[in-house]
Amino acid sequence: MAPLLPQAETEQLTARMSREILLFWAFSGNSLVANQTRLAVDIGGTFTDAVIEIGEHHKGTKVLTTPNAPAEGFMVAAGRILLESQTPPEQVSLIIHGTTLATNALIERNGAKTALITTFGHRDAVEMAYENRFDQYDLTADRLPPLVPRSLRLPVKERINSQGQIVDKLDEESVHALIPLLLEEKVESVAIGLLHAYTNPVHERRVAEILSNGLPTISISIGSDVCPEIREYERQSTTCANAYVQPLMGGYLQDLQSRLAEAGFRCPCMLMTSGGNLITIETAIAHPVRLIESGPAGGAVLASHIAKTLGENAVFSFDMGGTTAKICLIDNGEPLLSRSFEVDRTHRFMKGSGMPVKIPVIEMVEIGAGGGSIAHADKLGRIRVGPQSAGANPGPACYGQGGKAATITDANLMLGRLDPLNFAGGSIRLDTNAASQAIEKAISEPIGLSANEAAKGIIEIVDEHMSAAARVHAVERGKEVTERTMIAFGGGAPLHAACLAEKLGINRIIVPANAGVGSALGFLLAPVAYEVVRSRYMRLETFEGPLLNSLFLEMSQEAANIVRLGNTDAPLKEKRHGYARYVGQGHEIKIDLPAGNYNPETAEVIRTTFEYEYEKQYARTVPGLDIEILTWSVLVSSHQKPIKILPEVCGINTMLESKCTRILQAPDKEMLTNAKVFTRDSLKPGLQIAGPAIIEESQTATIVPADFRAVVNQRGDLILERAD
Repeated sequence: MAPLLPQAETEQLTARMSREILLFWAFSGNSLVANQTRLAVDIGGTFTDAVIEIGEHHKGTKVLTTPNAPAEGFMVAAGRILLESQTPPEQVSLIIHGTTLATNALIERNGAKTALITTFGHRDAVEMAYENRFDQYDLTADRLPPLVPRSLRLPVKERINSQGQIVDKLDEESVHALIPLLLEEKVESVAIGLLHAYTNPVHERRVAEILSNGLPTISISIGSDVCPEIREYERQSTTCANAYVQPLMGGYLQDLQSRLAEAGFRCPCMLMTSGGNLITIETAIAHPVRLIESGPAGGAVLASHIAKTLGENAVFSFDMGGTTAKICLIDNGEPLLSRSFEVDRTHRFMKGSGMPVKIPVIEMVEIGAGGGSIAHADKLGRIRVGPQSAGANPGPACYGQGGKAATITDANLMLGRLDPLNFAGGSIRLDTNAASQAIEKAISEPIGLSANEAAKGIIEIVDEHMSAAARVHAVERGKEVTERTMIAFGGGAPLHAACLAEKLGINRIIVPANAGVGSALGFLLAPVAYEVVRSRYMRLETFEGPLLNSLFLEMSQEAANIVRLGNTDAPLKEKRHGYARYVGQGHEIKIDLPAGNYNPETAEVIRTTFEYEYEKQYARTVPGLDIEILTWSVLVSSHQKPIKILPEVCGINTMLESKCTRILQAPDKEMLTNAKVFTRDSLKPGLQIAGPAIIEESQTATIVPADFRAVVNQRGDLILERAD
């Protein structure tokens, strides 16, 4: 059996076994066999987070991501947390994993050499896109080229119409003729996206069969499997993205499986999807495009769970890691969901400048504002932050790994917001001098500010960027940010949460237990689930209940079969949705659909639901127009434990004092502050802390300003509220 950690690191960690670890083991009952033990690992752009769950108790750790070999970082993080909790690998009952590998491959364009097989005469649809200018006033605005160059967009003779009827039979000779070309070009993966195949996949499946017989080692993605929905551009773009990352993700996941088995794990491993659900490795290898936003989705799942547990009906989820910051709105315990999003918006983050991917996804805004985001002075003498990141290698200047760029982490260290000896649980010693030198070179010298003033400027700029992104995200969805409760997690969010809350008019902040590894913690709360989508055009005037009953039966069985692969014996539940619009409109809204068999009366139920949702979104309905549904979906998931709503904490309610203090500089204040310093593990439910204060833990630190007060609730969460 291969060791999980190098011998030197194992000895070092064993020597560092502290009273905290032993207390954790004792607190877990010291009867690990009797409790279910699960492990979650989230690979981010800068850090790889691991959380172990033993019964009802959790413990997390962070290690630097290994970009060139992500599986190594996975195994190091897993080995460290198992050693700290004294848990043998064979005792783990389930591993849950999320990764940015697919996202990075798409952004960095380092995926497989891919070809696209399409209908004759339509090879340029994926490049023509929407045939519009997303920024009509900028003559230089342009999209990145498609993943598949024109020379590898290969047409075949066939035609199926929008009703699924075969107009021209597939010319199989035109398919066979492509095999020598694919061999000559050394194509590794093929996307098949034929016109209207979402209504009838027979030609796509036959093309796949011919190619797999002639090229048995090639990866093949079939559009009618990956994205069986209307609109050819989005469907082809999604299928190409799936094909582009499939060999990479398949190889990575198979390598990971081998490493886990060699290390002694005997449990299944499941993957987090962009929609906040869990799927098997087999499903992930077939549809890796569903993993693109897996890490951020875990954070949204955590925030949703906390919102339900604490009875918070309007939540602003703020997740700030080492590379990006993610913002999500959660109402009544449920995040906003979408059917599509864009990867790699290249032109000022404008809608339409990225690569559309049509998959189930939790709707959020993601900006390049993480701890490793690089700051510089532009030609006009202004401070700019991000979206470029120092990543894990070399990382911020203060990491001491050769990085020279000034980053948000360097600025936080300069302002006293981070403890240089206790960063990432003490695994990384921060160099304040290196941070100061980097900020002086990048900001101070070009602009003429002191290092401290430049650091304050960096933090103020990034906080303003995040608050502006939050306002725009909310307005675009007809929502308000003010008066929501913020849930802040990730390594950077608790440091910035209070400043961001002040800019947004938020008075209440929740920093959950194990906030620094929040996304990984969210993985443990996600259900095993799978969503199946089909486009079938139908008007309510000519509603066809029997056809829909047959369609939903087929979709439900497909989804349930995939969920059962997760070895779940729990009862399954099902949610149905439709994407509807008034006849003549160009875009749809999502509506809930009733369960059971459909009949003519169901049409009126759907009409009432649609008009309610339409009026809620647009403040009116359109009388006299019929309603059409383009797409139908069904989500099948395993039942989860009922959530118990916790009351407000009561009891101790004692104001806590600290003998330890540290000089803290607020980015928007001139005066230095002598802030009290607390360790989070020492705080008990009911204890109160008046700002200014710094509450430190192994993966992050929470800043409590002078006008805020913090209290610990029964879950162990920190609740920050404005002082009266």
